[in-house]
Amino acid sequence: MKTTVGISNRHVHLKQSDLDILFGQDLTVKNKINQPGQFAANELVTIKTDKAEISNVRVLGPVRGYTQIEISKTDAYKLGLNPPVRTSGDLENSEVVTLIGPKGSIKTNGCIIADRHLHITYQDKEKYHMPDKIYVKVGGIKPGIIEVNVKASDEAYFEIHLDTDDANAFLLKNGDEVEIVDL
Repeated sequence: MKTTVGISNRHVHLKQSDLDILFGQDLTVKNKINQPGQFAANELVTIKTDKAEISNVRVLGPVRGYTQIEISKTDAYKLGLNPPVRTSGDLENSEVVTLIGPKGSIKTNGCIIADRHLHITYQDKEKYHMPDKIYVKVGGIKPGIIEVNVKASDEAYFEIHLDTDDANAFLLKNGDEVEIVDL
């Protein structure tokens, strides 16, 4: 079985109270992304630590019940952080950063490196007898096998999400196909 790859650059998800402080307005849609109901917003923030900052970081919508900052390990080195690799929403003992928007700033935990994951509906997960972890085979001139967590939900676009570091290691780009394999 094959699936496409979606590459996640650094980005931020905001809860409403943090959105209000940073922007003083609701998110505005720049463009829709593959996952149903989600979008890249026009709004951008700066991630700041004592060591460095990264500007023009995209906010993704819609608003969530928590604020989460997703970066790569390369970003973490630049910022002087050591964030845990986690699934979305698992923010306990995550790194603390300052987010700066046009209207204000907040200091918040929630900085993680997102785990590699496959988005799939509950129905398809059951239909294909998909376990909670799978392996995907990457072809091309830098081939390999990647372990990926399976993230099922009511609505999902069937796609594997990798961060920029993982994608670059295998010379993958958005829309490339990989094969789900049994080991």
